[in-house]
Amino acid sequence: MDYKETLLMPQTDFPMRGNLPNREPERQATWKESDIYQKVQQRTEGRPLFVLHDGPPYANGDIHMGHALNKILKDFIVRYKSMSGYHAPYVPGWDTHGLPIETALTKSGKVNRKAMSVAEFRKLCEEYAKKQIERQREQFMRLGVRGDWWNPYVTLEKEYEAQQIKVFGEMAKKGYIYKGKKPVYWSPSSESALAEAEIEYHDKRSPSIYVAFQVKEGNDVLEGDEAIVIWTTTPWTIPANLGISVHPDLDYNVVKVADRKFVVAAGLLESLEKELEWEQVEVLKTFKGKALEYVKAEHPLYGRDSLVMCGEHVTLDAGTGCVHTAPGHGEEDYLVGQKYGLDVLCPVDDKGNMTDEAPGFEGLFYDQANKPITEKLDEIGALLKLTFITHSYAHDWRTKKPVIYRATAQWFASIEQFRPELLKAIEEVEWLPKWGETRLYNMVRDRGDWCISRQRAWGVPIPVFYGEDGEPIITDETIDHVSALFREHGSNIWFEWETEQLLPEGFTSPHSPNGSFTREMDIMDVWFDSGSSHQAVLEERADLVRPADLYLEGSDQYRGWFNSSLSTSVAVTGKAPYKGVLSHGFALDGEGRKMSKSIGNVVVPNDVMKQLGADILRLWVASVDYQADVRVSDKILKQVSETYRKIRNTFRFLLGNLHDFDPAVNRVATEELGEVDLFMLVKLNEVVEKAKQGYEHYQFSTVYHTIHNFCTIELSSFYMDMAKDTLYIEHANHPARRAIQTVMYDVLVALTKLVSPILSHTADEVWEHIPGVSEESVQLTDMPEAKTFTDVEALLAKWNHFMSVRDDVLKALEQARNEKKIGKSLTAAITIYASGAVRQLLSSIPSLEKLFIVSAVKLAGEAGEAPGEAAVFEDLAIVVQQAEGETCERCWVVSTTVGSDSEHPTLCSSCAETVSTHYQNV
Repeated sequence: MDYKETLLMPQTDFPMRGNLPNREPERQATWKESDIYQKVQQRTEGRPLFVLHDGPPYANGDIHMGHALNKILKDFIVRYKSMSGYHAPYVPGWDTHGLPIETALTKSGKVNRKAMSVAEFRKLCEEYAKKQIERQREQFMRLGVRGDWWNPYVTLEKEYEAQQIKVFGEMAKKGYIYKGKKPVYWSPSSESALAEAEIEYHDKRSPSIYVAFQVKEGNDVLEGDEAIVIWTTTPWTIPANLGISVHPDLDYNVVKVADRKFVVAAGLLESLEKELEWEQVEVLKTFKGKALEYVKAEHPLYGRDSLVMCGEHVTLDAGTGCVHTAPGHGEEDYLVGQKYGLDVLCPVDDKGNMTDEAPGFEGLFYDQANKPITEKLDEIGALLKLTFITHSYAHDWRTKKPVIYRATAQWFASIEQFRPELLKAIEEVEWLPKWGETRLYNMVRDRGDWCISRQRAWGVPIPVFYGEDGEPIITDETIDHVSALFREHGSNIWFEWETEQLLPEGFTSPHSPNGSFTREMDIMDVWFDSGSSHQAVLEERADLVRPADLYLEGSDQYRGWFNSSLSTSVAVTGKAPYKGVLSHGFALDGEGRKMSKSIGNVVVPNDVMKQLGADILRLWVASVDYQADVRVSDKILKQVSETYRKIRNTFRFLLGNLHDFDPAVNRVATEELGEVDLFMLVKLNEVVEKAKQGYEHYQFSTVYHTIHNFCTIELSSFYMDMAKDTLYIEHANHPARRAIQTVMYDVLVALTKLVSPILSHTADEVWEHIPGVSEESVQLTDMPEAKTFTDVEALLAKWNHFMSVRDDVLKALEQARNEKKIGKSLTAAITIYASGAVRQLLSSIPSLEKLFIVSAVKLAGEAGEAPGEAAVFEDLAIVVQQAEGETCERCWVVSTTVGSDSEHPTLCSSCAETVSTHYQNV
């Protein structure tokens, strides 16, 4: 007889190798064909709604690791919520307006921007954006992200633009929108104003100059022969100087140096002596800054007045304590200038070139004007010192080139008017991590008004008309009409139709007695676009609701989408658009460096999926502490692949040993299970509860480690290893075998559900092979519930104690193996000397040899009675030796009963009985 035929070895079609790069696209095609997203929505309809609102990525280029991290995290949450009592739709979105698309088209060389109308160029921008959406949609879906991909929201869509106009109109109605000439971040390289969210900081080398402004009118404080010393790193702004700011409460000195007198802050005199190399300085007079108010100095280049003003913004951090003030080129300059009635002089044009308001420097690019301005100051004796410094300076986040502060006529949203409501709304939101609240709170508390106008073509136009007297016209009637027109025709009509066609029929205004109107040609800041999504998506769509339960984006969005969404939502509704905000860090390389093509350290999601598969990428996301910056590299992904292999092999082993198990027929009742089987189900309970808590608190690394540890420690190293003898050797319906299969079945179903949000492809693949399940996909099930057992604490205490004793036994076996006393553990017989609780424990457990996977176990005397060769541990000692007898051909146990049955002389008595009783016909 071939005894192999009597063994119930594992059988399964579930492949050992995942082959994810090939199998995942096939599975995704099946999901698409069956419309799994809609099936999930239909199944959960009527449950409480959970809305994770997707922050729209910009529609330009392939996705990067930051995109992958973001979308996969969102997918974890949405998948879990749909399996835990919620109806969780996921509507992906795209941000489609803005300069990058304009730049991409003009740089392509195929578009002659100057040879076409604005409307024609905008149509090309729209076509380009839609192609980019198709490109990114395919890549996001390849990640395994489930969503309403064929009905997303897109900021260029008519319905979206119509709602955005409504948001603008509502803010204008409340008096939050105004037009004013004030300094804003201006990018000469983009020829447009920028919002704070469009600024990033890089080091820049700048001139550092000290300039003397001769006093013209001393107002009985100064005698008139002094010079006030200012310091600046932007000599190009000297032509725009209209004043000098001092702090009213600081002390100022008049000092004599050689034959000149200078006015500087007393607190900076010592550092200025060194910096300006002043020798034999004599302090002639000291007074508070407020005494200098309304003193007039003379502009060194043009001779006009430069008014001394009091400003709280002046500090002793650097410079002279006398601040060069150009209202057209700085926010604080502007504010103090407004207080003192100064003009807003800005002698720099859109391209960054000096205008005729800077005589002598007309036509020069502002940065190139630094040198001739400094030379002129030196020539007339006003320059005290020139050096160069390297400092952090604002740059355009798109072009990476420096920006300037420049006063222009712009449209603003007045944050100041509803700042208290914004700060209150922030306090009512749940923030993860908690520091996010402080970060956004401080940003909102300190920010100025929001410049929302841009001098570009590709965007949503600012829906403002002008009367014949130049007065802006924004009424409910015009807003409603323009919104309705955009909903029907799209916003391109603003650049195609005549102004009269855009106004309501028969519209009149006291600002245009002759009925003639013009319209604003600036577009809105793209952050106003995406920041209006709470209205254009959450309110617009029937399947969503405002406020959303959660916004989840990278930590850069505190100054971006989190901020702009909050501003528009509080302005319109009085409340935040989100109940909770969760942020993640940036994806860095394996050494913690920013990814860069020049360094060659970029990890591309598409490449990872082609080589390893999306589930490896998803498992990596689950493994990291994503709320901080995360690292990814080939080495890290290989480690994650090894974890995946262990989890997959666990699934394969469980499936293989359930090939003849029908849960409807073969399940063993809980009360009939052995203690070790119950122990595994209680441990499974712990896994279910801990993993679900991890999901609930968005701690996915807890889920990852909990499941990985359970697979490798409790299952692979103990239960599955111990169970092999019973599963393979006993006959099919042996009670102990069916009991183990019952436990394995419950473990398999629960683990498949628990990993489903993370390993979406693999979990579906496993589900197809599980016997007795009716749902076509694990995605159409709910998370497992922890089961109730009696005397759980006593059971856990006993078997956790056993596991620690087992660790000692394994150490003794390993020691004996290293000493060549035994080979495999089944060749061993062990004698245990134990005292107290350990002895009592081992005496209460039958079949210890199966639990320790040895051929014989003998419980001998007390621990102190063990012979010298014993391996000694706390409360027990273990002697390992070769088992007596022969090796059974069928079960590999070494037994003295081998040969006792003449019909089966190579089998032990147990195997001989099993074969004789159950395999007579083999």
